Amino acid sequence: MTQQTVLHPWHGVSAGDNAPRIVNAVIEIPQGARHKYEIDKASGLLKLDRIIYSSFHYPVNYGFIPQTYGDDRDPLDILVITSLPVQPLTLMEAKVIGVMQMIDQGEGDDKIIAVAANDPGVSHWNNVDQLPKHFFDELRHFFEEYKRLENKTVKVEEFGSKETAKKIVTAAMKHYKENFGNK
Repeated sequence: MTQQTVLHPWHGVSAGDNAPRIVNAVIEIPQGARHKYEIDKASGLLKLDRIIYSSFHYPVNYGFIPQTYGDDRDPLDILVITSLPVQPLTLMEAKVIGVMQMIDQGEGDDKIIAVAANDPGVSHWNNVDQLPKHFFDELRHFFEEYKRLENKTVKVEEFGSKETAKKIVTAAMKHYKENFGNK
């Protein structure tokens, strides 16, 4: 019997052959959940960080792009729009269409906005300006309010273009290599 090696979701999976346009995304939190899951950096297991203190639920699937390192010293976050919720620890291709730039507890915390590349219900969107205005209102409201009962402050600064998002992904891939080499 051949021994199998289990890869760490952050370090063992690439950002994607077509990054920064189409990236691999590892989903941590499915759309509609109140569970705040995150990858345990040491083990690679999915850890329950907390149940959201308010009655809010995640408006989109939330995860990260493997082999990236953001300004917040975590893998770069990604919000993936799909027509159905996606199970935690699902690896999927996501087409980058924009970015939500925000400040969380005084630190920059970019969220790449993407659509599932293989979901015909959403894959026709190519830029954030094609999304309905209400989508942005809902994202802003969720991220600015869901931590309020924890006495934490989040400020959504702006929504950026696909080009801005691709630059952020490229920089996070470079930052990963500088900090972790080729793990």
